[in-house]
Amino acid sequence: MSKLYVLVRKDLPISYQAVQAGHAVAEWLLHDQSWKNEALVYLGVEDEKHLKRWVDKLRFRRIKWVGFMEPDIGGELTAIASAGNDRIFKGLKLL
Repeated sequence: MSKLYVLVRKDLPISYQAVQAGHAVAEWLLHDQSWKNEALVYLGVEDEKHLKRWVDKLRFRRIKWVGFMEPDIGGELTAIASAGNDRIFKGLKLL
């Protein structure tokens, strides 16, 4: 099963987290139409600093990812999506 992992900042209001997760999924679909919508896994990270650490980790491992930067809050990175594997995201909790 092909899973799409969406990492969202937990320091944002809950309603904002949902919207940012949707933006990250939409961004993924703009870049990779081959994903068949088999499973979405929403995971939480503490804040933008932690989200950027995940970006670095994915880049280092050459795992494809996309991010969403919210213009309403100064272009901050709010969520990323990746088709990585279960092992890399094992330590994160569901959002």
